Amino acid sequence: MSTIELRTELQRMIEQETDVNVLNAILTLLQKTSLNPILKEKLTIRALKSEEDIQANRILSIEEVKKRTSR
Repeated sequence: MSTIELRTELQRMIEQETDVNVLNAILTLLQKTSLNPILKEKLTIRALKSEEDIQANRILSIEEVKKRTSR
């Protein structure tokens, strides 16, 4: 099925759908898909910052982590 055919079929099915839960599920799925590039960028930035911190020896020992997480 081509992209155009698939879109046409999805539009037809959505127009005929009366169950609000199904429509909300479709909306959620499409919104999550559109957010993926943003999430990917944020995660990439965090990973690069973490790598910089490791290279600059800005790290915590296991004991320091335990102290911070036990509060």
